[in-house]
Amino acid sequence: MTFPARFDFLDEIREFVAQVAREGGFNDKEIYSLQLAADEAASNIIEHAYAGDPDADFDVSCDVYGDTLTITMRDTGKPFNPSNVKLPNLKAGLSERQIGGLGLYLMRKLMDEVHYISNPNTGNLLTMIKRRG
Repeated sequence: MTFPARFDFLDEIREFVAQVAREGGFNDKEIYSLQLAADEAASNIIEHAYAGDPDADFDVSCDVYGDTLTITMRDTGKPFNPSNVKLPNLKAGLSERQIGGLGLYLMRKLMDEVHYISNPNTGNLLTMIKRRG
């Protein structure tokens, strides 16, 4: 499915992921994790890849194969290098924490696998994989 790169479409993205996960036999806790990871990923695309471009959009697919659900998000916005994102210091006080990095950290914690590929010809591809229970 293609979604406009706007924050007001996050509910639709979360519901799309939940519907596929429910049909794939994932439990409520797993569905919540999938929705949160998808929300963080989509928010990063909207905020960072497209920097608020109101005319931009991106593709989201969600597929179940056996006990594995794969979410892919493809955009043509600005690429980034995930290895440049430092791990957040979760022990620091809120006023002392660096801005950024928490979304990627959450995606990696919530999902079994997270992969990101950027290609100048085809755009950016984020793949997140979660295995059922």
